[in-house]
Formats: sequence, C-alpha cells, structure tokens
Amino acid sequence: MKALCLRSRLKQFPHNNNVFRSFISSLLIYTDTNLAHQLHTIFTKNPNTSPDDDPDLHALAPFLNPKLVETVLYSFQSWNRAHIFFTWASNQQGYSHNAYTFNAMASILSRARQIAPLRALSVQILRSRCPMTPGALGFFIRCFGGAGLVDEANSLFDQVQSEGLCFPNVYAYNCLLEAVSKSTCVDLVDAKLKEMSDRGFVLDKYTLTPVLQVYCNAGRFDKAFDVFNMISDRGFLDGYLFSILALGLTKWGQVDKAFELIEVMEARNVGVTEKTFIVLIHGFVKQARLDRALQLFDKMKDSGFVPDISLYDVLIGVFSTAKELDKALGLYAEMKEFKVQTDTGIITKLISSCRDEGELKRLYTEIRRDMNLEALTMLYNSLLTVLVNNGSINKAYGLLRMLMKKGCNYDLQGDEFCWENDPNADSFCVVIDGLVKAGKLDMAVGLFRDMPKKIGCKPNLLIYNNLISGFCSSDRLEESFEILREMEESGLVPSPFTHNSIFGCLCKRMDVAGALDLVKKMRVHGHDPWIKHCTLMVKELCKHRKAVEACKFLDDVVEEGFVPDMIAYSAALDGLIRIKEVDLAMELFRDIVARGNYPDVVAYNTMMKGLCQVRRVAEAEELLNEMITKGLVPSVVTYNSLIDGWCKNGSVEAAMRCLSEMFDKGREPNVITYTTLMNGLCNAGRPEEALAVWNEMVAVKGLVPGNIAFMALVHGLCKCGRTNEAAVHLREMKLRGMKPDGYVYTALISAFLAELNHPSALEMVKEMADEGSFQGKLDKNPAIARDAVIQLLRDSRTSSSIRDIIAEGKIPSISMSDIESEGLDGCIT
Repeated sequence: MKALCLRSRLKQFPHNNNVFRSFISSLLIYTDTNLAHQLHTIFTKNPNTSPDDDPDLHALAPFLNPKLVETVLYSFQSWNRAHIFFTWASNQQGYSHNAYTFNAMASILSRARQIAPLRALSVQILRSRCPMTPGALGFFIRCFGGAGLVDEANSLFDQVQSEGLCFPNVYAYNCLLEAVSKSTCVDLVDAKLKEMSDRGFVLDKYTLTPVLQVYCNAGRFDKAFDVFNMISDRGFLDGYLFSILALGLTKWGQVDKAFELIEVMEARNVGVTEKTFIVLIHGFVKQARLDRALQLFDKMKDSGFVPDISLYDVLIGVFSTAKELDKALGLYAEMKEFKVQTDTGIITKLISSCRDEGELKRLYTEIRRDMNLEALTMLYNSLLTVLVNNGSINKAYGLLRMLMKKGCNYDLQGDEFCWENDPNADSFCVVIDGLVKAGKLDMAVGLFRDMPKKIGCKPNLLIYNNLISGFCSSDRLEESFEILREMEESGLVPSPFTHNSIFGCLCKRMDVAGALDLVKKMRVHGHDPWIKHCTLMVKELCKHRKAVEACKFLDDVVEEGFVPDMIAYSAALDGLIRIKEVDLAMELFRDIVARGNYPDVVAYNTMMKGLCQVRRVAEAEELLNEMITKGLVPSVVTYNSLIDGWCKNGSVEAAMRCLSEMFDKGREPNVITYTTLMNGLCNAGRPEEALAVWNEMVAVKGLVPGNIAFMALVHGLCKCGRTNEAAVHLREMKLRGMKPDGYVYTALISAFLAELNHPSALEMVKEMADEGSFQGKLDKNPAIARDAVIQLLRDSRTSSSIRDIIAEGKIPSISMSDIESEGLDGCIT
C-alpha cells in the first residue's frame, strides 16, 4: 500500500532534520488525501471485519488527525460505516476528536435519524472534555434538533456550560431555540429567554421566530401575540412570521382569527406566499370551516396565484362528500379555465357526489370529453353502484347483462348513455356483491359463469370471496368448496377471508373433521383461523353437551400451530362445567396456564363458578388468590360466585367476609350479590339480617331490586315463618309492576296454611286464580294446589269462596267432580 511505503520512507529521515520537516510540509495535503482514500477503502470493502483485526489500520493509525477524520467521515454513504470508523478512531492511541469531528458525526447521524447513537455521541463529547466554540456548539445542537431530541439538546447545552467547555453566545442560544421550535416546550423556552436577558443578550429576529413557533405549537396565543407584537415593534415583521401565527391559530381551531390575520397582512401590504395560502386552505378544510377556506381560496386567486390541483382536489372532495354536485362541478369548470390538468382522483370524487341516475347523466354530459377509458368505466361502475345501493338490484343486473353486448346504449332518464368499452371485473363485483346480499345466489353464479365466456373478463379475488361468503352464509358448503377449487385453478391465491368464510360455515355445522382439514390447509397458506369461528365451534359443541369434543378440537388446533384465544377456552371451560365435568375443566385450565397462556378474569370466573356449584368453595378461593397474584382485578361476578358458594355450603359468615372484602377492594356489590346473601341468610334462619341486607341494598346503595330479588326475599321470609312480612314485599313487588310466579304464591299459601291463617291463604289463592298463575308452572306440582284446596274446603270461612273459584275453572288441575268424588262436598266447621 502507498501509505505503508510512504511510512517506511519517512523512517529514513532523522526527525530533527530540517529536510524532513520540509518534506513533510510539501506532502501534507497529498498524505491526508491519500490516507483518507485508504481509510475509506478499508472500511468500505470489509464491512464484516472488525477494524481491530486489520493490520493495515494499525499502520495507518499514527497518522490520524481531526481534519483527516472529518474528511473520511463525510466520504461514507452509509451512516453505519461512518460510525464504525468514528468509533475506531476514538480508540486509537495519541488521537482525540475535536469539535469538528464530533459535529461531522452528529450531522451524519442526524440526517440518518439514528437516535440511539446520537444520544451516545452527546455522552462521549462530554466525557472527552472537548472544548467547543459557540458556533460548533450551535451546529451540534441543531443536529440534535433535526432528530427531534429536544431534551437531549437542552441537557447538552447546559452541561457544556457547567463544565466550562463552552460559553454560548447569542448564536448558540438561537440554535438551541431553533432545535426546540418544533416542540411545545414553553417552560424551556421561557427559561432560555430569561438566561439570555440576564446575560444582556439582545433578542433578535432569529431568537424570537422559534419562540413564536413554540408558543403557537402549544396553543399559548397569549404569549404568541406578545412575541408577535415585540417583533412588530422592532421592525422584524414579515410574511413568514405572519404565516407562523396564522398556521398556529388554524391548527388550534381558531380559524376566524387566522383569517383576520391574513386581512391584516393585506392591509399592511405584507404579501401572503402561495405556500401559505395552500397550507391554510387545507387547514381550514380540516377544521370543517369550508366557508373560510373558500374565502381564502378567492383571495389566493385575487393575489394572482393559480390554485394547484391539491386545492381543487380537497375542495371538490368536500363538496362530493356533501353530495353537492353543482358546487363540485363549478370548481371543476374553474380548473379547466385555469388549465389545471385533472386526474383520476378528482374524477372519482365527482362521480361519488352523484346521488342518482339523473346526476350521473349530468356529470356524464359535462365531463365526458375529459374522461379517458378508465374514468368512463369508473362512471359506468358508479351507475351500477347507485342502482345497487338504491335497492334496484334487478335493474343493475339487467343493465350489466345488456352492457355485456359491445357498443350498446342505455336509456338514462330519456338520454342515450353509451357504453363504449366492456365492463371490467369491478363492474361484475358490484352487481354480484349486490345479488349475494339480496340472497339471489343463483343469479350471481350465472353472471359469474358468463364473465369469461361472453366478454373474456376473469373474476377477481373479491368476486370469488363474495360468492364463497354468500354460499357459506346460506349453508351451501359444497358449492363454496367448488368455487374455491375453481379459484385456485385460475391461479388466484385464497386470502384469509376466503378460508375463514368456509371455516366459519364448518364451525357452525360442528363439522370438526372438516374444520381441522381446512386448518391444515390454512397453515400452509400462512392464514390464521379467526378467533370468532373457533369460539363458535366450541360454543355450538358445548350447547349440544359435547364439551369434551370441543376441548379435543382446541387441542387439535394447537397441534396445527395455532393458539386459540382465551374466549374460546373460556367457552370450553363453561361447557365442561355445564355437564358437571369440573375436574376436566380444572385440568384444561391448568393446561392453558402450562402452555404459556394467561387466563383472563372471565376464565377465572368461569372456573370459580363451577367449583362453587359443586361445593368446592375453598378451591375457588385459592383461584381468587391466584388471580390477584397475577395482577388480575376480580370483578363483581367473581365475588358473587364465592358468596353463592359459601351460602350454599352453609358458611354464611364466610360469605359476609367476602362481601367485606368486596368493599375493601372497591368493588360495588350489585343486586345479585345482595340477593344471594339474603337467600343464604334466610336459609340459615337469620331473617333479621336478611332484611338488613335488603334495606342496605335499597335504601343505602340505591339499587333497584328485580323480580328475582323480590321472589328470593318472599321465599326466604316464608321459610323463616315471617309470612306477613313476606306478603308485604309481595304487595310492593306488584306495585312496582312485577308479576310473581306461581311458586311465590305457593310459598305464601303454604306458610299461611301452616299458621292456620286460612283467610290470608284464600286471598293468595284468589290472586293466583285472577292472574292465571294456576295455569303456569304450578301445574308441574299439582299436589301442592290440591292440598291447599282441600284445607280451604274444610274450613267454613273459606269453603264457599274456594268452590266458586273451582266452578269458574280458574284452577285447571281441580274440578267440581274431583271434589264430589273425594267426598269434599261437605265442610268441617
């Protein structure tokens, strides 16, 4: 290598020889250029080799100097190569970076948006204690700002001062403020302005401009206007500063103030630039202020600017969305006057603004000459879309059939609408999709078959998917498989939607084998079975008491490499619990955890409910502790299951403790919580506490008890011999518009009879008869009704009334002949 040869030649000269020094001076430029080339070549040609292992680099290292390093850094096209070289140079004995090499590296990293290395560079520059001029510091800070590292820029700025590495001047401060200008760091800006004032620096235009930007970014227009006025007073005001404030106001929705500012600019003869007009109009439209956008649009034209296509596009788009074809066409005509070339996007927007055939006809008439074949086809397809969306699917179908004949005309509200080219796949897609949604699958298939035959148009993926989805929704699975086969033969690759449409149908049918075969095929294509379909399969199987098969299905899905969602697993757990397979459910639950899945609150609730139903409440409580340990928050349903389990176990005290824990955890009990607890207290013979719980629910918590809550309380009070209080709550229940069922009445009747209070029992029988409750669930246990009737017939106080009720047929299970045959026609006084 030339550099190495040069090095060996240099060794021949004594170091104190004047000839040596002269020789060095004359070859200095050549040597640096040559070395830069050699270093660049080494670091570029061997990207995978560690610099520390390269003997050539060891030989070149003694010749490093900051100017050489800076030259080499800027020679790399790759930031990564530059960074590797910079790091290597940093580690060479006898060499130290200076401010210019640090700035070169910072510039390269900033342009490449390499945040982590840029942050590390700021640490390195501080550790090196490299002195910096204010200009060098300003350059470095601007590199940080260009990468969005506002906090890091400010931190470095402060640290180089505190460590005595640099004493910033106005330029350095201005660079920092420029770095901050795209942020909303108002406090930081205020602090730096104070520092500058304290040091006696004069705030110039380059200081105040980024300050104005920050205030506008943060929406602090009180401060922004103060700065704006300060700039104005100092004679710095120009169109750019007006634009900053106007754009800031627009961003924060203060469109009227922004517009007023433009008028102030006009009054002061401050020209608004074309870019400012464009950005503000777009901003006004974004803020839904079309009125001001159009006013500014007119001002722009009055100022001699020709609006560009982006402005026409956004304004026509607004009118098209609002279906205001007249205004959209007005702007389109203006475009033609200004000779602004239209594009497909604007034509598309104009077409979308048409609400009916009449408007499509008008659009066709006015812009026909400006439309190429692509735009014309879009217009034709829009006509088909309008017909389909308006419910005229048969008309759209007939039109497409007619248009499949080349050069045909369509009568569009009295005018000839000439179809000059063949319909495309999108034309068929619109109509086929409409037919599928209308349930006219056979018509859709007929159109699908004729596409390639009659005009040589191949169906696209969307058409195949629409047909497959339609067949699957109609449970015509075999035909969907036929369409899939044709699709694959045509060279089209099924999408996730394609496979999942069929997979969903198989799951709905509970076809486990078919679903798993398709899952294997989906795996080959890289398609995931949709969660909702896996869950549907599990729920359908569980609904038919096939929870074990559902679990096997989930296992097979896992075997194929897909992990079902917890929703599907929760459905399987619930299915097992419903068929009393709690141990299997627990085994599945533990398998889920072992596979690395994380059961959610629903899964835990399902398991706890199942355990409580089979009186394994202690295990359920262990699950509660486990879910809390895992960071899950128990729900009201969680605690309700435990309270119900403890009550059914006869451990009312444990249930009460559970209620207290609910309060401690900030979970508010609901009506189900209180109803369960009341029922447990009544079963334990503690009616006073049950009534206290009722009062807390209604009076303290303000909860509204429903039918089930009232019936539970009435039943419970009857069990505890508090029949009169039970009757009071029955009356309240009816006053609230609820209808008690037969079992509530039966409980009250039995309780009154047990107390020998036959008149009150008779009143309950009358209410039951009048409400038709004897014809409901009570018929499942006619012995209760018969026993009550016999007792009431034998009492002279109630015998006559009960006979009348029977005679009227209000107690279907007992007739007058039954009374006579059993010798109950007389009564015992």
